[in-house]
Amino acid sequence: MTDTTSTTASPTAALSAAGVSIWLDDLSRERITTGGLQKLIAERNVVGVTTNPTIFAAALAKGEAYDAQVKELAAAGVSVEDAIFEITTDDVADASDIFHEVFEASNGVDGRVSIEVEPGLAHDAKATIETAKKLAAKVDKPNVLIKIPATVEGLEAITETIAAGISVNVTLIFSLERYRQVIDAYLTGLEKAKAAGIDLAGIQSVASFFVSRVDTEVDKRLTAIGTDEALALKSKAGIANARLAYELYEQEFATDRAKALVAAGANEQRPLWASTGVKDPSLPDTLYVTELVAPNTVNTMPEKTLEATFDHGEITGDTVTGNYADAKGVLDALAGLGVDYDDVTATLEREGVDKFNVSWGELVETVTNALEAATGSEAAK
Repeated sequence: MTDTTSTTASPTAALSAAGVSIWLDDLSRERITTGGLQKLIAERNVVGVTTNPTIFAAALAKGEAYDAQVKELAAAGVSVEDAIFEITTDDVADASDIFHEVFEASNGVDGRVSIEVEPGLAHDAKATIETAKKLAAKVDKPNVLIKIPATVEGLEAITETIAAGISVNVTLIFSLERYRQVIDAYLTGLEKAKAAGIDLAGIQSVASFFVSRVDTEVDKRLTAIGTDEALALKSKAGIANARLAYELYEQEFATDRAKALVAAGANEQRPLWASTGVKDPSLPDTLYVTELVAPNTVNTMPEKTLEATFDHGEITGDTVTGNYADAKGVLDALAGLGVDYDDVTATLEREGVDKFNVSWGELVETVTNALEAATGSEAAK
């Protein structure tokens, strides 16, 4: 029996009580089969999981948890792409089962597991829509979220995937203007789904707004400027940007258009704070958790950040809604120093897609090697 006395008063419990859903930014078969994921649900208030190509590449590269399935796939002579599809969707389906109780208890809001469309399709709306539908059908769980990047082409894919009644995690959002377009894409998708007679209550979406990467890029530019004024603004842009995203969320879902859809059974698209592991070791390791506490949000954390939050995170209630003026002041000060916000966010989107493409390449290489090794070992018998 789990001792819940410490959990009741833990920082992660306080975070949950403040309206923040804690999702783990990691998944592996080992976590699924050893009960590790279940333990985090019970002891760390984790109510969801996000994945990406980097996470799957890392999971497949270590341990033996995938060996049996790789041997079966190798014996069947499947392609590398099909092997990746089978392996990753199996993990997501199994994780979805583990979270089913959370899903039911939260009325479908949490207990969510995300799987990403292949990043090479980020600028191909049609292929993204087809792949999103294929992934949703293969996992075949009500609590799956299909991750689609918020590129210009991704906006169309978000609308059409939502219109088909499939829940979506919109990823790689950096700018406030793109976030506004993402909300519009979601609402348009809901309107299409409603017109098609699809039950809106079953469609969920989160908008993943990246935090630490904004600081990394902006701080690099501030260091290059080098003045005291510039250096004083380091490590402030990411939180300011995210806080203004929350303000935008409040504004957009207070419109007549959004309220009409919610009245028809639709769910608001929650802001999700992504990239919440601290990149600068001089910063508090819980910075992107404690400074972004607001109702109806998600914070997806790497395990290191989750454990730091559980151990010593100081949760003091809402740290977002009272800070909009300060946040605007930070972005105005950056603009005054010549830090080009639009260029920063465009750079980050481009790099984000590129990084996931590199990770996808690593995943392909890992699975290729595993299939070849399995084929070789069978041939040697």
